[in-house]
Amino acid sequence: MAGEVVPVVRIQAQDFDVAVEIAGLTQGRADIGAVVTFSGLCRDEQGTLSALELEHYPGMAQAEIMRIAAEAVLRWPLQGLTAIHRYGKIRPGENIVLVVAASAHRQAAFEAANFLMDYLKSRAPFWKKEHRADGSKGEWVEAKEADAEAAGRWKQPRSQ
Repeated sequence: MAGEVVPVVRIQAQDFDVAVEIAGLTQGRADIGAVVTFSGLCRDEQGTLSALELEHYPGMAQAEIMRIAAEAVLRWPLQGLTAIHRYGKIRPGENIVLVVAASAHRQAAFEAANFLMDYLKSRAPFWKKEHRADGSKGEWVEAKEADAEAAGRWKQPRSQ
């Protein structure tokens, strides 16, 4: 039953290994027929970025992401769900975020992963500051309207 699934949510400075996280979620699980992953990386921004610094409120970020992950487990028939979000200085090409959704069938895994990523992009309590490659002062990154619009689609009940 979906209600028995407890999402794994980690907020951490250290990098993660996507293959290790998938194996940890799926090992010995014959009931899983689909695994959908999303791994977000720091972009180079056309050579202008030396790093992206992510800040968060410890405890609050964990609780908020756990809340939305628990909602995903209630909305879709999942066998497992993992969300990892890094903080600190992250260089271009390095991992920032990982979502792994496991289910018996692909549609639930795709939808749950998409739902969780839309939330992480639009409402998770993280703040991003750019560090410029040329040493000039970086800016705080503003939220994008498109991210809020993407998250808004989940307010409607999903079709069965």
